[in-house]
Amino acid sequence: MQYALLVYETEADFATRDDVSRSTAYRAAHLEFLNSLKAANVAIQSVVGGAGLRAPHTATTVRKRGGSRQVVDGPYSDIKEQLGGFYLINVADLNAALDWAERCPTASTGAVEVRPINPA
Repeated sequence: MQYALLVYETEADFATRDDVSRSTAYRAAHLEFLNSLKAANVAIQSVVGGAGLRAPHTATTVRKRGGSRQVVDGPYSDIKEQLGGFYLINVADLNAALDWAERCPTASTGAVEVRPINPA
């Protein structure tokens, strides 16, 4: 079954990406996680995709209300953790997806939401 691991990062996590002295370790941790997925054979056909997202302040939120488009600079919600990226994986069941979510580097500083993908 396919699951999205939605990676929610703190403001400090986003700052780490842009800090030259800390970004290498940040990226290495995520690369190690991805390599772990591959080594467990969750990858070759199972890691469907993924990407890091830019910081929340770069977002633009669109709503349609009363037939009119409303555009607001910034993220949809103002919370401590914001969506920072995602992994799409294919594993046997929810428990396996939860195990992988726990291993994601961001799980220790932010949060990882596990959500099943609707079949096409």
